[in-house]
Amino acid sequence: MSVHTRNSFPFQNNWRLRPLVIALSLAFFSSALAEEVEFNLDNMDISDRENIDMSQFSRAGYMMPGQYDMAIKINDNESPTEEVTFLPSEHDENETVACLTPKMMAGFGLKKSWLDKVTYWNNEKCARLDIMPGIILRPDLASSTLYMSVPQAYIEYQTANWDPPSRWDEGIAGFIADYNTNFNYSSPAQGSESRELSGNGVVGVNAGPWRMRAFWNGTHYTANNTKTSTFNWNQYQAFRAIKPWGAKLIIGQNDLASDVFENARYVGASLISDDSQLPPNLRGYAPEVRGVAKTNAKVTISHAGRVLYESQVAPCPFIIQDLSDSITGTLDVKVEEQDGSIQTFQVETASVPYLSRPGQVRFKAAVGQTTDDRFHLQNERLMAGEFSWGISNGWSLLGGGLSSGKYHAASLGAGRDLLSFGALALTATQSYAKLPINQTRSGGSYSLSYSKRFENYDTQVTFAGYRFTEKSYLSLNQYLEASRKHLVIRNNAANKQTYTVSLNKQFRTLGVSAFLNYNYQTYWNRQATSRWNMSFARYFDVGNFKNVSFNLSAYRAQNSGIQDDGVFLSLNVPFGTSSGLNINAQNSDAGQINSLSWYNRMDERNSYRLGANVDRQQRSAYSGYYTHTGDNTLTNYSASYKPGQYRSAALSMQGGLTATAHGAALHRTIIPGGTRLMLDTEGISDVPIKSSGAATHSNKFGKAVLADVSSYIRNQAHLDINQLNDDIEAESPVLQLTLTEGAIGYRRFRLIKGQKLMAVIRLSDGSYPPFGASVLSKGRETGIVDEMGSVWLSGVNPEMLMDVRWNGNIQCQITFPKVLPIDESGETNLLLPCTEKE
Repeated sequence: MSVHTRNSFPFQNNWRLRPLVIALSLAFFSSALAEEVEFNLDNMDISDRENIDMSQFSRAGYMMPGQYDMAIKINDNESPTEEVTFLPSEHDENETVACLTPKMMAGFGLKKSWLDKVTYWNNEKCARLDIMPGIILRPDLASSTLYMSVPQAYIEYQTANWDPPSRWDEGIAGFIADYNTNFNYSSPAQGSESRELSGNGVVGVNAGPWRMRAFWNGTHYTANNTKTSTFNWNQYQAFRAIKPWGAKLIIGQNDLASDVFENARYVGASLISDDSQLPPNLRGYAPEVRGVAKTNAKVTISHAGRVLYESQVAPCPFIIQDLSDSITGTLDVKVEEQDGSIQTFQVETASVPYLSRPGQVRFKAAVGQTTDDRFHLQNERLMAGEFSWGISNGWSLLGGGLSSGKYHAASLGAGRDLLSFGALALTATQSYAKLPINQTRSGGSYSLSYSKRFENYDTQVTFAGYRFTEKSYLSLNQYLEASRKHLVIRNNAANKQTYTVSLNKQFRTLGVSAFLNYNYQTYWNRQATSRWNMSFARYFDVGNFKNVSFNLSAYRAQNSGIQDDGVFLSLNVPFGTSSGLNINAQNSDAGQINSLSWYNRMDERNSYRLGANVDRQQRSAYSGYYTHTGDNTLTNYSASYKPGQYRSAALSMQGGLTATAHGAALHRTIIPGGTRLMLDTEGISDVPIKSSGAATHSNKFGKAVLADVSSYIRNQAHLDINQLNDDIEAESPVLQLTLTEGAIGYRRFRLIKGQKLMAVIRLSDGSYPPFGASVLSKGRETGIVDEMGSVWLSGVNPEMLMDVRWNGNIQCQITFPKVLPIDESGETNLLLPCTEKE
């Protein structure tokens, strides 16, 4: 039943509702005085006092026996809509109680110790809650919600946006197909045109808790009248969450994502403690990639040969922060500029040292067969395992072992939580290998890592690490390559020392934020490589210009004796809240460029940037960048032109398809194969929906998908009430749920669409339904009958059927005409015969 204010009734004779208002007021007021209410009908202005049904108002919170689709809200957390049965109480047949099944109870987040004590009645179908004093149930038919107040003593640990495993939703079965495509066109003044179409994505199937995924990438390149094409299915795997262990099981092609040993690829199975299943404050850090684009550019981030991220960026410093926190190891970053130049560098992803809480054991185990970078099988079996055991409050023991063919390695270390001083871990790894040509190698590798958030100083050391590797140490990949090619290890590229640090600092009194990342790698028999980049940003006000920002970014990269330096200065002057002027100056080994650009955010879905720049030789260039956030795709357009040098253009599109038994929808996405939420608007199209800043609309079939939602974090979706059409009413405009990784969640907004009008219902014998009778549409109350059969109805559509209920049962049915009367005053008084339900 939709709730209206007095002003929402577009007719003047409101006296007709007065008896009903009095009855409802009496019922509400007397609920505080008695469990059952007996109405004094002599005080009510009703001509026919014998034809009254006040049964549904006679007891506070009373529900007629029957089944109701209701959302269950536990304290402030909403559970999925359930079919809740209300039955006469086993203690008092004049009272009804909600029948909470064992399945419902298991999803309420109750502690197992209390859940095991619950007994059941009605053939073991309905829970007795008397074992847990303090639990209060309150059904609300108007909002189709069953409110549960549960003392915290009975509930598992949870935070403001994190639910315990018992409340995680595995989603529904379905098919997904996500893609990320990029088209680049270049026409240099000297040379031939070139066109490149590249893409990557994932195809997958969800079945119960299992997620099957197949990853692909491909390119099609045309230049000099020649065409080259590649397409690869580069990884197949299935995975699921193992909730009782807080772990993730993966079967198929995988990377040995080790915190102790070097990365390797294999085909097999692994069981890994999953940090993403922990509360947010106990999780690691997600990788962050920073760089500077000199022109409109395509940024590609890959890990062990598989593309993780690919998108267009505008000419400015960029920060990519939406990578999964499950990624470990070295990321390869390639920045392809539209002027044809290419930057490449690597980023070490790092997390909190591998520590565990007291008594907790975190682990990683893998078995299978080793492969090369393209997952081609090799004749070496793999067994690997590692652990972190919280042996006391602050101390953890770390260790692991790795074996493949005639290669063996073992590691042992300790971690220490230094409380206000951060966390520290020290590990030592020893390897032993016997190669096919009777060469034996044995050596050690030692690492020290540290992390800390200095909240009082607004400083975050995301990661600081040092590793020393002996000359005779051999990694698994070096052993496999030497075994495959029957090579003698010459140590020409063997690692020696590695230094890594990532630091963030806020100077709030100055309005300055600073970032520094540094990586330095030495080798036994070749020149060292290094890369550092830093940035300073300051926000300030100048007269009427608010939030003016100044940014300084610099980097230096050294590789094989070649040094590349770059400095980027930027001044951003906002004009209002959605547009502004940006002045840039950058100087690198490739030359000096000064630029001026104008940007404008036209609305929440569209933005553009127009720019011009001049290089050291006074040659000018022009560029444009446009972004559109659609319901089905995220699209970026860019173009550059430098007279006498080149012309270029680029287009990128990111999106996907999700199909289930409930329907299908196209949608935009950033992370292919990620967790998503399908929303059902009951066949109503173009319904505006929002979630965490993202916005979309239901398609013509009444389906919408929000992709890239968080795993193991409570997600919320709500209707954009300000944009909702006047003929649509929502019983539950807000939905929330917590999904496991890769799940396809499903929720249904309870909506009513149709005309609002006044009607008179008449029975077949010429009489009227009793005062207080309910009019139902699809089981939902859309009106309550006043005296003489008058009723205000909402959600009315041509030729639709509605049920009329009194005395606890559906008594008859009304049918609306093909053409509904249109009268803005509301005084239609449409006469509707109520006939026996077929």
